[in-house]
Amino acid sequence: MRNINGRLNNFHIQISMLTATGVDKSNADNALLTLYNASAADATHDAGESFTRPPCHPDTQLEILDQLTTWSKDTSDSASPILWMHGPAGTGKSAIAQSFCDKLYSQKTLAGSFFFKRGHPSRGNPTKLWPTIAYQLAQMSTTYKTAITRRLRPDPALLNKSLHDQLQRLLIDPYHDVDTSDGRSLVIVIDGLDECEGDDRQAEILRSLPNLASLPLLRILIVSRPEAHINQVFGEAALFESCRHLTVPGSYEDVELYLTAAFEEIRKDHGIVASWPEKDQIRRILDKSSGHFIYAATVIRFVEDKYCDPDDQLAIVTEVQPSEQNSNFVSPFPALDELYLQILSKVPVQLPLSRVLSVIAAKFNSALSIAEIGQLLGLKHEKISLTIQRLHSLIKIEKRPPPFDAGAEYMSVYHASFLDFLCDRNRSQNFHFSNIDRQNLATNMLKTLSQDSSHSDELHLPQ
Repeated sequence: MRNINGRLNNFHIQISMLTATGVDKSNADNALLTLYNASAADATHDAGESFTRPPCHPDTQLEILDQLTTWSKDTSDSASPILWMHGPAGTGKSAIAQSFCDKLYSQKTLAGSFFFKRGHPSRGNPTKLWPTIAYQLAQMSTTYKTAITRRLRPDPALLNKSLHDQLQRLLIDPYHDVDTSDGRSLVIVIDGLDECEGDDRQAEILRSLPNLASLPLLRILIVSRPEAHINQVFGEAALFESCRHLTVPGSYEDVELYLTAAFEEIRKDHGIVASWPEKDQIRRILDKSSGHFIYAATVIRFVEDKYCDPDDQLAIVTEVQPSEQNSNFVSPFPALDELYLQILSKVPVQLPLSRVLSVIAAKFNSALSIAEIGQLLGLKHEKISLTIQRLHSLIKIEKRPPPFDAGAEYMSVYHASFLDFLCDRNRSQNFHFSNIDRQNLATNMLKTLSQDSSHSDELHLPQ
């Protein structure tokens, strides 16, 4: 009888332990779900949107990638824990960051990544940054996952705290539980910081980095344009002492490699002779690119339009002539401006180009689907789709993860420089969109919204 009672007692203990384990696992899962819901799933290097943000073409940007790899693996006391990789628009910074993330991920040394995008409701939101990094780190480190869920369970509201408190309690405090016994550093990659909403928020993120970088074997890569306010913060003592700078220059050789490979793919897809395009045409594109990938990539997207003849499309972009501009104005990207103007001028007049561009320039496309925009502007979906089709080298159609409607389509620009172009009268000329135009557009959309009260609670125009 004593043996039976003993076995029963052990059985009850085991059942209790299993039940407790099940409850703990359920609590942990709930905490992680809370963290996931506060993050931006579409901002990571392996999100669906990353497929429209391709990595570097093979054999390009090799020197920069080698420097990043060497920096990330340097665990000496003299190593800089923070690296700021900067360069002007269109030099391929995001492609480099994407390639670097892919490599780190394959080596299991990517702690987390965040790719900001201007005007995007989640990827442009600074409050999404640290929860997104924390969620990714929890996926790769079981000890960190345990530590973060232990903190989230009693206080899920910490996800609504300030950026400083989020960083401290989501990353710095629980990071001490991460197993770094193998001696390998972990890397956080933050791309497009200049596209984060609010200059003050960008500065706040930067000023918090020294505290994060003080953690053992943690490296932080920041990628952005060298905007004045960002450059100023990097010059402050705390960051200056712990940060290394890396400039991404324009590279004619890399752009030529990219063009050669891209035109080869177009030839295969369309059955074009091997002598196409002519060497002079490639040379002209290369000269106008100034070694910047954005120009070359825009040309390729324009030429490979499946609804047009590639030879005709190539002739259009290689015969672009300088436009008349204010004689006192010097554009930072004259060749790119000419290309943008040429593409826009080829859109048939019967299509609602100006209204589609106005929505993009005002960034209403970040919050409203194409169907909602059509409803508010009184445009048929087919008209908008045809317009976007003619602008496919500049604008893409994408679907977004929850909480956005499943199946809804949204407009998005390939590169933030197109927004800069539209909002600068000297650059975009007749296609310019002013602040007054934005106010008028918002007023008209709100009038339409008030007349259709059934949608008044569903649509939220950006401020």
